[in-house]
Amino acid sequence: MQQTQMKIETRTSTGKGISRRLRAAGRIPGIVYGRGVEPVAISLEPKALNAAIAGEGGINNLITLEGGGDLDKVVVIVAEIQRDVLKRTPEHVDLHRVNMTEKIRVTVPVSLVGTAAGVKEGGLLDFAHHSLHVECLPGQIPEHIEINIADLKIGHAIHINEISFPDGVKCVDNPKTPVVGVLGKVKEEAVAEA
Repeated sequence: MQQTQMKIETRTSTGKGISRRLRAAGRIPGIVYGRGVEPVAISLEPKALNAAIAGEGGINNLITLEGGGDLDKVVVIVAEIQRDVLKRTPEHVDLHRVNMTEKIRVTVPVSLVGTAAGVKEGGLLDFAHHSLHVECLPGQIPEHIEINIADLKIGHAIHINEISFPDGVKCVDNPKTPVVGVLGKVKEEAVAEA
């Protein structure tokens, strides 16, 4: 898992008015929270946030905070980014402190490898779940879960219990959930024989 650094500033005043002023000044208001610690209000630059979540790991990147007083060198993960409905610019960010020795739950994207045999025969790929919920140690978060679909035929699907996950990574979704399948009509010759 990719680890990045992000400069932040702690702030003592909170509220809608302060948040509006921060956004007008080109900063993003946010909060850092975690189990057993008091939440701390922060602000950061949009460029710093974009750089921290760049790359394939995205919001699952582990981020080491810099310049935040008591938060200096604290490792966090992005819990949520609230965005402007129209502009899609970040308006608020929630950061969760992580303990590197405790398992956490995150959402990891699914990456398909190959072209399904059923698609080559005229079927339609049904990619039902583009991400999966997994539980693992923060240092073991995979950037993505690869699924080889080359042997997938029309009328068949790959379920969660058929996917191999990296060591130490456990999927917490229903194991019988289909992730990807191929839809299509059975060949007309087979129907005629029946």
